Amino acid sequence: MAKRTVLITGATGNLGVKLRRHLEALGGYELRLLSLTADGDPTVAEADLSVYDDRWTGKFRGVDTVVHLAASAPALSSWDEIVPNNIDAVLNVGHAAVAHGAKRIILASSNWVVAGHRFAEVPLTPDLPPRPVNPYGASKLFAERYGRHLAEHHGISVIALRIGWCQKTPGNRPESMTRWGGWGQRMWLSDCDYCQIMEKAIEAELAGFAVLNAMSDNPGARWDLSETRRLLGYQPADGHTASPGLGTRLKGRIRGLQARLFGDASRISATDFW
Repeated sequence: MAKRTVLITGATGNLGVKLRRHLEALGGYELRLLSLTADGDPTVAEADLSVYDDRWTGKFRGVDTVVHLAASAPALSSWDEIVPNNIDAVLNVGHAAVAHGAKRIILASSNWVVAGHRFAEVPLTPDLPPRPVNPYGASKLFAERYGRHLAEHHGISVIALRIGWCQKTPGNRPESMTRWGGWGQRMWLSDCDYCQIMEKAIEAELAGFAVLNAMSDNPGARWDLSETRRLLGYQPADGHTASPGLGTRLKGRIRGLQARLFGDASRISATDFW
């Protein structure tokens, strides 16, 4: 059987490195790796994805699946950082994927797309109306909308994964997440579950467009994984019971009360999540 060719952007970042190691261990994949900086790795091609350039778009030729992880990741990134790295880049990657006949794009979206529902009590389903609270979340919403456009008008399969909190810290242990409070801890995504969901997204027989939550099976979480299970066959192996500190619990209750009394959820800021 011929190897499936997978191109990974952001290949030297936290998520890119984890996925690369997983696919290499599995075998059966030809990997093409792009990143803004190669970090001395000769197998990684350096590419500024914000600028459409034949020197990197040629890497898309013959690719089956594009996994787009490259982005300005910090939640407090400015629009000056977000526009080239999260908006221009996704436009260019999508165009290159379609131009070279890729069959699927997997987009790294984010929980920040619905962060404005932080103090509501509704289940966080993929079809919940979006409510980003910062440029980062808005850019990920744009990526989802662009992915839908590509699927509907170019016939490519696109899966946008709203990836939870998969830490770079050694072992990605949930015990180090206390400053995130209950909200952050309940969106924990273990390395094992992250690799499983990415592998299944690459391999799934799925046409069209889908937005799916990507978290571990954390007790009490509002993140609905039913569509992820149904469409990808995802079976999370890990989970973590949240144990936020007293300060974060009190802050959450105060902000939740404000949201219910004054309807000010739209004025939630990114700093409300620490």
